[in-house]
Amino acid sequence: MTRKNLMKAARNGTKDGLEKTKIAMMRKVSFLSKKDCTDDIEEDSGYLDVTVSELKHPPPQLSPMPEGLSSQQVVRRHILGSIIQSERSYLDSLKRILLEYKKPLMEAEPRILSLKKIQPVFYRLKEILQCHSMFQIALASRVAEWDNTEKIGDLFVASFSKSMVLDVYSDYVNNFTNAMGLIKKACMSKPAFLEFLKKKQAASTDRITLYGLMVKPIQRFPQFILLLQDMLKNTPVGHQDRLPLQLALTELETLAEKLNEQKRLAEQLAEIQQLTRSVSDRNLSKQLNSDQKQLILSETLIETVYGEKGQVLKSKERKVFLLNDMLICANINPSDCFVGPPDISSLVPIGPKYAVKWSAPLLQVQVVEVGQETPQRKDSIYQQSGSKRLSSTNSQGKLFLGPPRLYQDLQELQHDLSVVEEVTLLVGTLQGSYQNLNTTVGQDWCMALQRLIRIKEDEIQCANKCRLRLMVPGKPDKSGRPVSFTVVFSTPSPISKISWVNRLHLAKIALRDENLPGWVCVEDDEKTKPPFWCPLLACQLAVFTPKMQDLKLQAALYNPVHCSLLGFSAASTSLPQGYLWVASGGDDSHGQVEIFSLNRPTPRSVKSFSLASPVLCLEYITEPSTDEELETQTSERKALDTLCVCFSSILVYGSVDTAAQCLLTFCNPEGCPVLCLKHSANFLFAGLSNGKVAVYNRKSGEGFWDPDSCRHVVIGCAPVLKLLQIDECVWASCANQVSVIEGSSLRTQSFEVHPDPMVSVTHMVRAGGGVWMAFSEGSSLRLFHTETLEHLQEINISTPSAYLSRGQKSVCVTSLLICQGLLWVGTAQGIIVTLPVPRLEGIPKITGKGMTSLNAHNGPVEFLVATSSILSQDFLKRDSTTEGVDSSGGGEDKKVRNSSQESLQQADGSPQAKAKGVLLQYHLRSTSQLPGKLLTARPEESSDSTQDSLEHTLEDGSIYELSDDPEVWVRGPGPSSKEAARREKVTSAAVISGGKGFRRLAKSSNSPDSSENTLMVWQLPITV
Repeated sequence: MTRKNLMKAARNGTKDGLEKTKIAMMRKVSFLSKKDCTDDIEEDSGYLDVTVSELKHPPPQLSPMPEGLSSQQVVRRHILGSIIQSERSYLDSLKRILLEYKKPLMEAEPRILSLKKIQPVFYRLKEILQCHSMFQIALASRVAEWDNTEKIGDLFVASFSKSMVLDVYSDYVNNFTNAMGLIKKACMSKPAFLEFLKKKQAASTDRITLYGLMVKPIQRFPQFILLLQDMLKNTPVGHQDRLPLQLALTELETLAEKLNEQKRLAEQLAEIQQLTRSVSDRNLSKQLNSDQKQLILSETLIETVYGEKGQVLKSKERKVFLLNDMLICANINPSDCFVGPPDISSLVPIGPKYAVKWSAPLLQVQVVEVGQETPQRKDSIYQQSGSKRLSSTNSQGKLFLGPPRLYQDLQELQHDLSVVEEVTLLVGTLQGSYQNLNTTVGQDWCMALQRLIRIKEDEIQCANKCRLRLMVPGKPDKSGRPVSFTVVFSTPSPISKISWVNRLHLAKIALRDENLPGWVCVEDDEKTKPPFWCPLLACQLAVFTPKMQDLKLQAALYNPVHCSLLGFSAASTSLPQGYLWVASGGDDSHGQVEIFSLNRPTPRSVKSFSLASPVLCLEYITEPSTDEELETQTSERKALDTLCVCFSSILVYGSVDTAAQCLLTFCNPEGCPVLCLKHSANFLFAGLSNGKVAVYNRKSGEGFWDPDSCRHVVIGCAPVLKLLQIDECVWASCANQVSVIEGSSLRTQSFEVHPDPMVSVTHMVRAGGGVWMAFSEGSSLRLFHTETLEHLQEINISTPSAYLSRGQKSVCVTSLLICQGLLWVGTAQGIIVTLPVPRLEGIPKITGKGMTSLNAHNGPVEFLVATSSILSQDFLKRDSTTEGVDSSGGGEDKKVRNSSQESLQQADGSPQAKAKGVLLQYHLRSTSQLPGKLLTARPEESSDSTQDSLEHTLEDGSIYELSDDPEVWVRGPGPSSKEAARREKVTSAAVISGGKGFRRLAKSSNSPDSSENTLMVWQLPITV
């Protein structure tokens, strides 16, 4: 194929055209060949060198905007213009690297750098330029006909779905750390090279360094994703570019994820190698060189040493490394970081050198918060990091960690409160009447102390947010007693603290026997090592009492409830906050529901109740929101309303707490069992065993459903096994067909999803623009588009025969779930398989290898439930504010102020009041000038003159001026609206499966078979 034909094929911009280009190139040379050594000078010999002339192939240029375009069309044209400009700028950067840096270095006489060093520095940049030059040709052709086609998604799919692109970018990303290291060494050893880089930067108009240019390929695909997301948001449903854009997002997200993972592994390897080179201990060095070592997290933290009174004695930067089984703290040697000219750091990042200070087995490291009472062992000694003197526990058996003054102040306030309470009781025994010495004033003092205690607790909570306190085992003393010391690290942000606490917690879980290993990849004979972010089996527990093991697990749901009392570290390590409802049924005579609390690392049963009929399904329902509420609603979901449980009739339970009060019961007019439920904003859909769907309306002005409003939609003759809400519609499965029911008109549209009429759709889950379906027979899963209803992908769940029980020949799917980028598949054999799917708005195609859990049930996986919650924004605030304190205590304070005002008004002249007593005078207008704490129950705004405020004279000496005390109320301005808009969401997630018993699939496992109903809980890393 001639070069002219190659250009023509690329210009066509079709997948077929670009596929021809790929095939033609591979016939001539091996386009996908990988080099074993990046130092080879002849690196380009395996690639077709195609020079694109801008005269023959001018860059894309949008024509003038025609008239009569809709607002969305105008926005799409602007986004297309951004894509054109972004790609042009990227190509200019690539050409600039090759023409202004690589070419002069190759042609320099005398040599500035040897060829063996130049080639690895600019490895694969020429091939990346070729890929994007071909993409620009196709883009120019598509832009020229934009006003006629308005289609660009398929161009991205055709251009970036090729393995060539992944291979070239992978090589570049994997080599990036090595390239930066070579540049750094060359800068330090060759002054001419450093001078060359400085001159090139000074001569450029934008002053971008070589590093700034070379990092652009790593940033390219995230930029493409953002642009395509904007394009998709402005592409209406039914547009011919919708599905191609979604597929393009999937391809780019998959590519970016693979590159990010490779970059992470390359950086992890480089970090461990850098650490290993600085270790003098042979045993530790040998451990670090082991293939089993994985770097989970590393960050530069500030270690702080406090004195006995809470003052900071010293602070120093440390590099802390969390590995899969140990924690290492290293000194950063700044003197070794910048050996050579000081200008290097401005041209290329320079990695520091480390000196290991201490290392400890992970299982012996404990996270301890400020003021937390630590259980002490009599044969142990504790000391603070950085202090030479050992300090044993104090007389009260508590260890003050971090700034101990905070906790000491809290204890003093609590002591003072108990004393003032006793004084108030004594004041109540006075025979005389005094205006400012009575029980009301004493109560005011008590309320003021309680407010100060709340403020101090808030300061302790704030200290916890950015300070990581660890108890680390040290070397035994001379007598052989173990010595532990505490280390206090300041983290850059609360999110950093959350990440450390969460990763430490999960790393310990990963060391349990059931997670060594927890997952295997069956597609490559279990050679692939599961990554750290794989779900970890946190616990397993029995459901229902031993007497009720004849019950069959039927369904479960997650009821999210925010718990404001949860501590900072507890929120980082606990399961998502809320409750888990588990339902079962035995025969037709009874059923059982058990409620578990999830506000801790292990679920805890809090409520159980029986029902007269077996429970067939559960549905969680939120309170409907008005349009005004939706406009003002931010990140928090609206308060919870009700929980629906159904059998042959439908029961509505309150879900605000665990009282499980039945609020409403209504029967199905058809009299047949209700198999599934699904709700929308104003309707409740119930799938019936006779092939119909019952639809109930909400009562006007109420949150409950109206039993008399029932309407029926005929779907087919077979039972309606599954309902799924898709935007304003509900999908109903009946036999091998799915019907799409429009929410308001109840019009239906049916389509066939399986060729065999005897096969039924049993499960449906949605992610992005697709729906995965499982069937009553076989191990296949099918993916359908939510808008065009087009069949997009089919996969088979494969499981090694060694994992199957005797007599089992094939796998049958019994449950399905999508959570955190994973498609979870539960089987009739009790085995759970996960498959990676994209997280964005694209099509949830299977994009990688599946993983099989080695922790399985003995019977079918009856359900898979996803639990997730967003960490409260209060945890993410760096500084405490007074708003939370006021809101928490405002009611009580107001009550006391009113009672105090009432008492004083009665003393002033009401008929029922006693005679005015002796006035105990103060000579001060305010006590803010006196030493000690000011006591008042009035909040900050009480100092304003309002109609209800008390008028204090010089004689009575106000004790209500707490706002005068800067130590209490000077906190600085609250977060601005811009900061609030940029708030990051921290999400915790877990997946819970239910089935009979528990077993390990590992060959060496001898776990006994169990037949009791069991829950398995998988915890996932917190995501930001």
